[in-house]
Order: sequence, then C-alpha cells, then structure tokens
Amino acid sequence: MTRALFIIDVQNDFTEGGALGVDGGAAVAAGVSALLAQHPLAYKYVFASRDWHDIGNDNGGHFARDTAPDYVTTWPVHCVAGTAGAEYHPALKTDAVTFHIRKGQGQPAYSIFEGTTEAGQTVAALLSEHGVTNIDIVGVATDYCVRASTLDALEHGQHVRVLTDLVAGVAAESTATSLAEMAHAGAVFAASDAVE
Repeated sequence: MTRALFIIDVQNDFTEGGALGVDGGAAVAAGVSALLAQHPLAYKYVFASRDWHDIGNDNGGHFARDTAPDYVTTWPVHCVAGTAGAEYHPALKTDAVTFHIRKGQGQPAYSIFEGTTEAGQTVAALLSEHGVTNIDIVGVATDYCVRASTLDALEHGQHVRVLTDLVAGVAAESTATSLAEMAHAGAVFAASDAVE
C-alpha cells in the first residue's frame, strides 16, 4: 500500500482575508503543517494543488468580469498566477511537498486531477507511475475543490480518506451535502489523529 496526501488549494485567496476567504482556512494550513511534522513517514508522496488562473481573461467564464458573480459557476477574480493571492498560505509548510500542481490555467478547474505539474505531468499519471493506492485529502474548500478532488480520486480507483478536521467549507449546508456525496461515492472520513 502506497499512501499519498492531497493538499487542496490552501492559498491566501481561499483563506481568511482573501478574495474568496473561507473561515477556518488558516487553521487548516497550520493543521496540515503540524500533521506533516508529526508524521514525516506517513506519506510517500505529497501533492499540493493551487488555482493558478490566467491574468487578463475570464478563464473560460470562471471569473465574473462584467456581471456579478453567482458563486456557483462564476466567481470574483482570485488566485491569479504570480500574485500573492495565489501563493500558499504562510502557515502551510511545503518542504514535504513532492508535487506542486497548478490548475485552472485559462479555464475553470476544481479537481486536482484537472491540473499538472510545471513540467506538464498529470496527477493521474503520477499516481499510476508511483503505485499510489491510498489517498488522504485535506484542504479548502470542502464543498468545492475538496469535493471534486475526492470524487475524481475515487473514480481513479483510489482508496480515499478525508481528514475532516483539516478541511474547511464555504457554507454549512453545501458542506454537509458534499460530505454525504463523498461518502456515498466511497470516501471514508477520519480525524487527523488517525494518521500513523
């Protein structure tokens, strides 16, 4: 069994004070860093995703530029490549990250599987190449990118565990719905103290 950790979108724009800040995002950043420090051998590979949107266009309709965002398919400008908002939250220590994944380059992208490394490697190919069978998922936001990444990981045949104390959602209702959807698809939920 080869286990990997997916750290989803723990970025300045998705944490408190950011363009699309989620309450609890900073705590997730610190908690993930603590998890990796306490269990340095728990994960053979660590993947960290970031939205990395193009500047100067609407990224395939993802950015609401001429109308108000509907917060379903259109959003305020966020996580533009090379800006402070697109950087990892400062409380997230990235020394243990094996693969940095950028997604949403010119298009909407919620799942980590829609991104690539800077060298163009896909997540699916990396998981296959390295024999990953089990994935723990943490990050932001539970009801959007964590949800999409979890469902895609399950579709790719992975055994998926969501560490529920290391995710943060946008809204209580959509978070509850998303957790139910992930469970129905086969995800397991656990607290981070279950990591060995």
